[in-house]
Amino acid sequence: MLRVPGLLLVFLAPVTQVSSNLKGDKLSVTSKIGETASLTCELTQDASYIHWYKHQKGTAPQRLLYYDVYYSKSVFDSGINEAKYSVYKVTGRSYTFAILNLEDSDSGMYYCAVWEKFLILVESLWNNYIKIFNVGTKLVVTDRNLAADISPKPTIFLPSIAEINHHKTGTYLSLLEKFFPDVINVYWKEKNSNRVLPSQQGNTMKTADMYMQFSWLTVAENSVDKEHICVVIHEKNRGGAEQEILFPSVNEGFIESENYKCDLAYFYNPGKDCTEILNSLQLQLMNTSAYYTYLLLLLKSSVYFVIVACCVCRRTAVCGHGKSS
Repeated sequence: MLRVPGLLLVFLAPVTQVSSNLKGDKLSVTSKIGETASLTCELTQDASYIHWYKHQKGTAPQRLLYYDVYYSKSVFDSGINEAKYSVYKVTGRSYTFAILNLEDSDSGMYYCAVWEKFLILVESLWNNYIKIFNVGTKLVVTDRNLAADISPKPTIFLPSIAEINHHKTGTYLSLLEKFFPDVINVYWKEKNSNRVLPSQQGNTMKTADMYMQFSWLTVAENSVDKEHICVVIHEKNRGGAEQEILFPSVNEGFIESENYKCDLAYFYNPGKDCTEILNSLQLQLMNTSAYYTYLLLLLKSSVYFVIVACCVCRRTAVCGHGKSS
């Protein structure tokens, strides 16, 4: 009988819960040049040392310092400007990492990390340590006006009768526009439920000096009569980090009636005349359709241009080889 090697019988049990021992309060922090940015790292259990890292695109992560919790002292890595960073305890297990006198070069991802102990069983019990990082916070240094409304502006689209009848599914679409910075997280759920539903996210696209993103949820026919919520997490949301966008239930019997259309229009635009709202929505839909039709035609024309240019160049090359010197 063959004996299974002990290394294959590894029992890995964390002493602390890895997934929740480090938390950051924001996906991004946007500050102006010359100001101070503060990033938070929260521990769910005690740690002796907290490490901070900076990561910029195209480079390896760089450790800036580690903080000795017992002595309340920062120890900087070689070559790091000690006047640039500071760490202090806020309360309990919450710590703040401050970046002073911001410059463009300070933009990037910042992470806090701690060592965590694991118990590993390989024929005998022994300890091992693994460095655990939090999800990170993106620091955006800018000179733009941050007092302006740069939160995501939603436009909602409900499933159509044709889609429900033909595909037996319904697609809810949320168009988020004119937000800054580009760091955004979107998820969907049913109303009065905390279960996250499978959804699709488009790429974040830059439009002028702002950003936009599509997110859509496709549900089965028997779920279109339920209310759904699109949750948008963005640093500049008005009234909090999470913005909830309610998508009303789609009932085939009501969606074809003018009463339902008026009720839906009034729901999102209280105090306005129904006809005025519906005309405005129809015009908006026409403009959106025209915009994407124009983009499609432009793409088609570009493809044709490339094909014709290749043919002309190829023909010119063939003719040129046919000439005598």
